[in-house]
Amino acid sequence: MNEQQYEKQLNINTSGFQYGFPKLVKYHRYEPTPYSGLDQLFEHYTLPENACLVDIGCGKGRVPIYVHYQFQIPVVGIEMDQKFFIEAEHNREQYLKKNKKNSASIQFMNQLAETYKIADKDNVFFFFNPFSIHVFRQVMNHILDSLEQKKRVIDVILYYPAPEYMLYLQQELALNFLVEVKLADEKNENERIVVFRIS
Repeated sequence: MNEQQYEKQLNINTSGFQYGFPKLVKYHRYEPTPYSGLDQLFEHYTLPENACLVDIGCGKGRVPIYVHYQFQIPVVGIEMDQKFFIEAEHNREQYLKKNKKNSASIQFMNQLAETYKIADKDNVFFFFNPFSIHVFRQVMNHILDSLEQKKRVIDVILYYPAPEYMLYLQQELALNFLVEVKLADEKNENERIVVFRIS
C-alpha cells in the first residue's frame, strides 16, 4: 500500500512535516516515518516475545498506530510537542473507531523523552533521530537502568540512524546489529534501519 492507502486503512492523518524549527535546538523537526520503510523493517525483523513498542518522538502517532494495527501489541508514543500530541490523540480516536477489535493498549504521552519512566513491559524502542546525541544518551541510560530492574530482551530500532548514535551504541556500549535493512531505492548509507538487541 502507498502512503494514502495506509492513511485511509488506518483512518488517520499523519502526513506533513514540521515547518520552521523546534523551540529547543537539541530536538529535531518532525518528519513522518515512511510506511514503505516500516513494511521493509518488518519483512526482516521479528518483534520479541510479549513486545510493547515505545516510539520516542512519535509526532502524530504513525508508527505506534501502524504497529498496533499490524501486530496487535501494546504501544506507547512519547511526544514533547503539544500540538503533535493532540493530533496523535485525535488519530488514536479515529483509528480505534475503525479498528475496534484490537484489545491491546495504545497510549500517547505529552512529555520529554528523557522524563519518561520506562515500564517493565517496554521492550522495543523506536527512534527516528528525534534529538541530539546528548538526549539519546540520557534515554538509553534510562533503558539500561530499567534492564537492571527487570531482566528482559530489549530491542532498539534506529530509522535513518545518525552516525553519532551508531558510534555510541557500537563503540561505547559494544552492541552488535541484530538486523540491518538497507531501504530499497535509497542511495545514502544513512537511509537504512538498524536494530540492536540488548539481553
